[in-house]
This record gives sequence, C-alpha cells and structure tokens, in this order.
Amino acid sequence: MSDDKNHEAVEPSYLTAKKGLMSWLITVDHKRIGLMYLAATMFFFLVAGLLAIALRTELFTGQQDFMSAQTYNKVFTLHGAIMVFLFIIPSVPAAMGNFVLPLMLGAKDVAFPKLNLLSFYIYCIAAIMLVMTLLLGSLDTGWTFYTPYSKSTGSAVIMATMGAFVAGFSSILTGLNFVVTVHKMRAPGMTWNRMPLMIWALYATALIQIMATPVLAITLFLLIIERTLNIGIFDPAMGGDPVLYQHFFWFYSHPAVYIMILPGFGIISEIITVHSRKHIFGYRAIAMSSVAIAVISFIVWGHHMFVSGQSELAGVVFSFLTFAVAVPTAIKVFSWVATLYGGSIRYTTPMWYGLVFLWTFTIGGLTGVYLGTLSVDVHLHETYFVVAHFHYVMVGGTVVAFLGGLYHWWPKFFGRMYNETAGKISALLVFIGFNMTFLTQFFLGHQGMPRRYYAYLPEYEVMHQVSTIGSWILALGLFTVLGTLVMALKNGERAPANPWKAVSLEWQTASPPIEHNFHMTPRVTGSPYDFPEIDKSAGAHH
Repeated sequence: MSDDKNHEAVEPSYLTAKKGLMSWLITVDHKRIGLMYLAATMFFFLVAGLLAIALRTELFTGQQDFMSAQTYNKVFTLHGAIMVFLFIIPSVPAAMGNFVLPLMLGAKDVAFPKLNLLSFYIYCIAAIMLVMTLLLGSLDTGWTFYTPYSKSTGSAVIMATMGAFVAGFSSILTGLNFVVTVHKMRAPGMTWNRMPLMIWALYATALIQIMATPVLAITLFLLIIERTLNIGIFDPAMGGDPVLYQHFFWFYSHPAVYIMILPGFGIISEIITVHSRKHIFGYRAIAMSSVAIAVISFIVWGHHMFVSGQSELAGVVFSFLTFAVAVPTAIKVFSWVATLYGGSIRYTTPMWYGLVFLWTFTIGGLTGVYLGTLSVDVHLHETYFVVAHFHYVMVGGTVVAFLGGLYHWWPKFFGRMYNETAGKISALLVFIGFNMTFLTQFFLGHQGMPRRYYAYLPEYEVMHQVSTIGSWILALGLFTVLGTLVMALKNGERAPANPWKAVSLEWQTASPPIEHNFHMTPRVTGSPYDFPEIDKSAGAHH
C-alpha cells in the first residue's frame, strides 16, 4: 500500500488525468466509459420511472383520471421498453461491470478499449431511436412488440424495433469484451477459483449476451421486413404464424431476464461477504450456479407460452425445466444466508440493500415457481400476479442490487464517502414503498385483475390505491438515493483506498483509481474473501 501512497500526490486520478469534454467523449478508459454508461442508464431509469408513476397515478381510481386509454397503452409500452432495453439490461454489466471488472481482475483495461467506446455510442444511437418514437406517434404494442398487433398498428413500431435491434449490438460487444478480458487479462496468480464472484456473474452474463441477443435481432428484423414489404411471416391473415414470433422473442427474452439478474447476484455476493467479514459460504457452488443459470436459461422460454396452444408435452417439459432453473438460484440464496450466519455483520448502507434484496428477490423467485406450474399459470396468466412477480425479480432483485452496488463502489468511483444515515433511510423507503406497490398486486392478480387494463371494477380499487401510494414512497426512496450520492460528490469526506477493508483487487488501488488502475501489476496469492476477523484458519480450508 505504501507504494500507492507515495504516488498519490504525484499521479492524478482517472477523473482529472485529462481535462475537457472532448477527453470524455473519445476516452478509451474503461472507468470513464463505465461512468458515461452510468449517467446514461440513470437518466433513462428516471424517464421510465416517471412514466411508471404516471401509470400508477392514473390507476388510483377505476375510471379515467387524466389519460385516455390510447395514451395509457403508449405510456406503459414506453415504460417497459425503456426500462428493459435502456436501463436494466445495460445498467449492471455496462455501467458497473465496465468500471469494476478490469480492476477486480488486476488488469489495466478491458481487452478491446476502442470496441468498448463503440458499444457505448451504439447504445446512444439505440436510445435516440427509442426516444424518437415519441415524435413519430409513440408505440402502443407493449414492450414485447407482439404480432399480429404490431404488424397492423399505426404507431411507430419500426423505429422502436430498430432501437431495440441496435441496442442488441451494444450488448453483444460488451459481452464479447468481457469474455476475452476474463480469459486473457487476469493478474498473475488469479486462477479461475480465485476470481471474485462478481466476475463469475459478469462472465456468465456475457455468455448469454453473446449467444441470445442475435436471436432478438433476427426476430425484430423479420418484424420490420414484414411491416415494410407486407409479407406474411407472423401475420396469420397472410399465412404467417404469430406463435412463431413468441417462440423467437422469448428465446431471447427469457435468457435476457438472467442478463438482468445475474450481475445483481454478483453484486450481492460481494456485498454480503465484505460487509459480514466472513469467507463466502460455498464459493464454488455460487460460481458454478451462475454458469448453470446461463445454460438452463436457454431452454425454458416456453413457460411464457403455456396458453398459446403449444402441445401438452411441450408444456410439461418447459414446466419441469422452469423448476430446474430455480435450483441454482436457490443455491445462491442459501449460500448468502449461510455467509451471514456467524458473520461479523456491519450494518452499512450496502448491507441494508443486501438484506432488502434477500427478502424481495426470494419472493420474486418463489412466485416464479407458481407461474411455472401449468395448472396455476392458466389462471394467473396475463394478470397482475405476473406483473408483481416480474417486478419482484427485476426491481426487488436487479435494481435493489444495483443500488447496493452503487453505495458499495461509490467511494471507489469518486473517492467520496456519503452520508450513511441518508443511505439507510433510502433503503428503508425503497423497501417499504416497493413492497406496498407490488405485494398488493399479487392479491389483485390472484383475484383476477388483468394486466394492462386502464379501467377496472370498483372491488379492486382499494388495493390499487395502496399500490399507487407505495409507488410514491418508492419514488421518494429513489430520489433520496440520488440526493445522497450527489451530495457526497459535493461535500462528502475523502474516501480511503479501502473503506470496507475488503480483500479483492479493486480496493488495493487508490480511490478514485489512477488512469491505468495499478502502479504495478498486482499478484494474487489467495481467495478474494479471506477476511482475518472471523476465522484465522479459513485460508487452510479453502
């Protein structure tokens, strides 16, 4: 460490090494690209979040409040499309992964720095296309662009599908970069069994990104061809098959759910072990379960189509495979709980988010078992139960993990500490608001309230109102996060190089890191989770 201390005065951090706007726009430094992704994804999170608040506020009563039915369809479609394609899929891998992956590997940068910058600009082009749909009459198909409606609607389907199509290339390039970086750029001594679990999660995610995303690209391309040339690929009136579209779409979009959640698992593995000061329980099981989820995720897409008229045998097989994917996920949850058991837990803000995640994500996972059950799914399909399940996994899982990761690595990103009390208040508000919003939706769905309806029967009104008030509390919590982190930039205390006393490599360099990460190539001699506090002999066992 002393070596870094001497250099600190001499060598500026990556934030100040080069000056001016241009130095950011053409940078090939993975840390700066990660921050640009972070700013972009946070902006779209805000946009999509405000659309969600508008939706929930419209649903406060069962009649029309301030939106027409047509506007409502456009708002929920844009909320879904922006949230999925511009925030959740790129948020953890592209924003956080870009920053921490080379640091955790002890590398100077990713394998292809210029490709990294290109993938960011491709993402920006995709974002512009999706936002342009607003000027071209918006989009009202739902974020899944289901045929045959998306073939016949007058809204801006082509521009929106082009946006998602282009965003896919950004995703593929990021994944490719990560796979090569993990294979080729690990520090001396970092074997596969010594890699932090965050790296394993990003690696498994990258494999899905590379293999699944081209299928989405082909599907959306076929939809564009069908609309422009008016030929029957998915349109039954012209001899096409709309169920074929569903097969294609979910063959990508089910693995995409794991593109969204796997990096979140990686963050939680880091947070729980670092903040409970204990060697992670079942390191190899967690690492292998990430890879297992990546593999199984490709063969479960049919559970989205239990009521589409596919054969009974296919339904049974997909149902069984859906239960199978729950096993590696459960392995992770049990390992995290076992890590907490007997740990010397520090209730920092990241740890609070880690504990919120365990609660909300587990509900999301278990309700997935309901929806994977054929007989139950027939009744719950296209109800609010599905909306609640999806949000418990995506928001209660990915977004909560993302917020925990922000608080965990913020001192490393910017070299500033934030106000712990404000951070904990934000976690509490997010927890209360989120559960109020979506727990009620399980009951609504169970009672038969269909999703995507903008008017509803009076007997659903009370629960809708609880849900809407919850969404306002959730929004307050998220703005508290924003306020806490922005205030930290302005007047937070200077962060030490290693505020959490962690063992992994990203904490062995200055905060914020210098431009090329390390003064000397670090050598790895042990596990990233050997904490001296709890078990002196832990090293011998692992």
